[in-house]
Amino acid sequence: MPKPKKRGSNHQRGAGGQPRNVQPFSDEDASIETMSHCSGFSDPASFTEDGPEVDEEATQEDLEYKLKGFIDLTLDKSAKTRQAALESLKSAFSSKILYEFIMERRMTLTDSIERCIKKGKSDEQCAAAGLACLLCVQMGSGIESEEIFKTLGPLLKKIVCDGTASIQARQAELYSTMECLENIFTKAYQRDRDTNGVSSTHNTVLHISALLAWTLLLTICPMNEVKKKIEMHLHKLPSLLSCDDLNMRIAAGETLALLFELARETDADFFYEDMELLTEKLRALATDGNKHRAKVDKRKQRSVFRDVLRAVEERDFPTEMVKFGPERMYIDCWVKKQTYDTFKEILGSGMQYHLQSNDFLRNVFELGPPVMLDAAALKTMKISRFERHLYNSAAFKARTKARSKCRDKRADVGEFF
Repeated sequence: MPKPKKRGSNHQRGAGGQPRNVQPFSDEDASIETMSHCSGFSDPASFTEDGPEVDEEATQEDLEYKLKGFIDLTLDKSAKTRQAALESLKSAFSSKILYEFIMERRMTLTDSIERCIKKGKSDEQCAAAGLACLLCVQMGSGIESEEIFKTLGPLLKKIVCDGTASIQARQAELYSTMECLENIFTKAYQRDRDTNGVSSTHNTVLHISALLAWTLLLTICPMNEVKKKIEMHLHKLPSLLSCDDLNMRIAAGETLALLFELARETDADFFYEDMELLTEKLRALATDGNKHRAKVDKRKQRSVFRDVLRAVEERDFPTEMVKFGPERMYIDCWVKKQTYDTFKEILGSGMQYHLQSNDFLRNVFELGPPVMLDAAALKTMKISRFERHLYNSAAFKARTKARSKCRDKRADVGEFF
């Protein structure tokens, strides 16, 4: 009787020791039948209103099998193969809650990320650093995430501060200490500027990333530390509004709005000496009609700085509403906007799914525990099949946890007798 073909044969090297052919999650994987969980499989269009229900347990096993293969491939000799594996893991982690799977393999994943950062070039380092962020998002705010940060933090900090490292690698993920980040973006304060303002350099993107990461960390600092940082940077940041780079101007403007918000929270009588000069700059950016700038850039700049000007002058914020399934979240301050934008940058199209199901994210945004709806309630609500599918997935996860607890209790009873 012929032996069945081994399931893992697709991970073997080709003839001549060529790099393995890493198959990323495809459109076929994204269909309702196979229940894939990467960037492609979060597309609501792939879920029609009619169709058979899926076997959650079987598809979960298929997913985990595929992810194990990608984890193995992060150790491959080929840099191209390692990077493709990292990108596939990032896609999966951004669009599916995989807490139990990751918990069991967190040390292996951390070791793989560390190895790819040390051994890889800029693109691979970026992918590995991005995966590290998603790993912490999945693990939540517990001791496991702290262990990951303690292992990878010094390595990322070294790359960030290494002037000889590539710009792409240095800007990949800048979640390190505030002092480290300040040492990077404060270089944009330097006075060697031409008559048009802050001179643009190839480091501008790095400075922007550092400033945004620093701003995010500032939102969770104690008030006494916030006051120190405001005193240190509030009078210097307006200089960045003259930068040639649009994204730097926007980052500086939004950071200023956030600093004013925090300053007024710490001191109701907060007074800024150069308010008139600052509002003049902001108003000029909010009504900029410079013919030498692209129309798209001008529209984007005017839109952002109208909001920034209102925040500085009138203490106002344009409330935004984010919908995910039957729930709604209101972004009603600059601190919340900064936090939301950061996670959205990391999670991409998986943001809505994580807002519904990720305990850590729901805790960050004070959404309470995930909403569990039965099949009857879901049918009465006017939501898409894809959204119902997300809740079914969450319910499956809850059932799996409950079964595990029952199995543990039965095992304890068996040992007792």
